[in-house]
Amino acid sequence: MTNHSMHAELPFDEESQPPPVSTGDLPGADQVRAVVDDAYQRYRTDTSGTVADYIPVLGKASPDLFGIYVVGARGQSYGVGDVETTFSIQSVSKPFVFALACHQVGYDAARHKLGVNGTGFPFDSLIAVELNPARTMNPLVNAGAIAATSLLAGDTAEEKWQTVRTGLSMFAGRELTMSTEVYESETATNRRNRGIAQVLESYGRLYFDPEAATDVYTRQCSLEVTARDLAVMAATLANGGMNPVTGVQVLAPGVCRRVLAVMAIAGLYELSGDWLYEIGMPGKSGVSGGIVTVSPGKGGLATYSPPLDDAGNSVRGQLATKYLAERLGLNLFASEPA
Repeated sequence: MTNHSMHAELPFDEESQPPPVSTGDLPGADQVRAVVDDAYQRYRTDTSGTVADYIPVLGKASPDLFGIYVVGARGQSYGVGDVETTFSIQSVSKPFVFALACHQVGYDAARHKLGVNGTGFPFDSLIAVELNPARTMNPLVNAGAIAATSLLAGDTAEEKWQTVRTGLSMFAGRELTMSTEVYESETATNRRNRGIAQVLESYGRLYFDPEAATDVYTRQCSLEVTARDLAVMAATLANGGMNPVTGVQVLAPGVCRRVLAVMAIAGLYELSGDWLYEIGMPGKSGVSGGIVTVSPGKGGLATYSPPLDDAGNSVRGQLATKYLAERLGLNLFASEPA
């Protein structure tokens, strides 16, 4: 019987016969600068949203902070506002750690071990694990993210942590360091994540000691970045895995495709459909106020603004990203009659 499953192997080797791509370029530098400046001026006075304080240290961030940064696949870049202000990467780390896992164990193995479908539940849901017969999640909710971290290379927690830090530093194009203050604050409040890890272990869906895996995951979320860093990281995913600033090949192009697919499915958790409907690009948000968005083949953009909406996503970041998607022609689903 012929196997018509979407999971059937391709009739050719993807690496030896790379598929053609159909992406374009960013507009010219002058247009990018004008649109980014316009977005900043339009939304910098928006006072909607509330700074997250369930992790106490995050509540110290000024609600006035706002930055936008764009990096093209050819290395051109432009930013405005608070683009060099450091903040903890939080959940924006998840797609990049998933990328490292795919790179190390293979994207097919990663899909089977971690899952890739949306859950329809909040990011820290335990019910979602229990209701999924395979007990897999996806690597952008907490359960799947902790599992992805547990899957990384390293026989000890310290070795896994160095895999995370080194890998994300390659994405950013500079050495990233961890905020001890954020790490200690999160460690004191991450009982739920430890419980999630223990549940995953009981189902055979965790690949390292649960306490140690949770600790590495907490350190991962405590890495300090800037809006510029996140834009470079996003542009690396947009550029077939090559960092357009350093020229270092961080990932294989085939890995990038899979990571971007999962970002489109679950980057904004249960609101990912709304995000795609409005923005039309893979994205990922974090509770500290960062958002990364990727336009494959064109580049990456990042925003930073701490005030969040009720769903935990940066208000100004969403507004600015939507504006840039429309004015710079980044929406992947947009077309015009031939």
